[in-house]
Amino acid sequence: MSTLEVDKIIPQSGTDTQLGESGDTITIPSGATLDASNATTTLPANVVTTDGTQTLTNKSIAATQLTGTITPSDGTVTNAKVNASAAIDYSKLNLTGNIALADLSASGTKDATTFLRGDNTFATPTDNGKVLQVVSTSTTSAVVTTSTSFVDINLSLNITPSATSSKIFVIYTGTNETNGTTGQRLNLQMLRDATEIADSNVIGNITPANGVVTSASISKLDEPSTTSEITYKMQGNSHDGTVVVFNLGSSTGTLTAFEIEG
Repeated sequence: MSTLEVDKIIPQSGTDTQLGESGDTITIPSGATLDASNATTTLPANVVTTDGTQTLTNKSIAATQLTGTITPSDGTVTNAKVNASAAIDYSKLNLTGNIALADLSASGTKDATTFLRGDNTFATPTDNGKVLQVVSTSTTSAVVTTSTSFVDINLSLNITPSATSSKIFVIYTGTNETNGTTGQRLNLQMLRDATEIADSNVIGNITPANGVVTSASISKLDEPSTTSEITYKMQGNSHDGTVVVFNLGSSTGTLTAFEIEG
């Protein structure tokens, strides 16, 4: 093997210098350093390594040129080493540990009292149908009327719903009497503020010279859709112009409202 000892090789003309011919192998012996740190080095289309231990620092390599297994120098893939737009297949994730609430990206409040809905939102469980409050009133004070127009019968209560979705279940019970000629009847109606929400149609049907005592019950599941105070009350009239006694003094008329969570 011939030896050529020179301090510098420069092109005879132009700016290109060629080492060897096509098919030749240019060997850099062990221990020698090829210093190209201050130059621009163009790599060939295929970079071949012999044992896979070579290190490339601060170099960009097209993804199409990467094959096999690539292991970071410290054996750990940190967040900084993963591109923000990278899509990691679910099968590559080791999810044997617990995922903390803080690690979930769903909207809403993440705590022990909420659950994750199908729309990726944390929500508080609701107890639909739960009774939120009860207001009740009663009377033994009788109301006597011959009016065919409705009059109040001493049963009225106020309730303020806690949510617009709440329902109000209202129930009335009382004992009433008609006094007059055969076939006389009476009416009852339930109102929310000034709006009728339920009625009894007509009840009672007396015989000559005898009063008919009737126990009546009316209920309504109301949906007022408000958080303002509501007044529920009972009214009655004499359907046929005879004497009617509502909520007989010997018994009790009762009106009760239950707020039900909607």
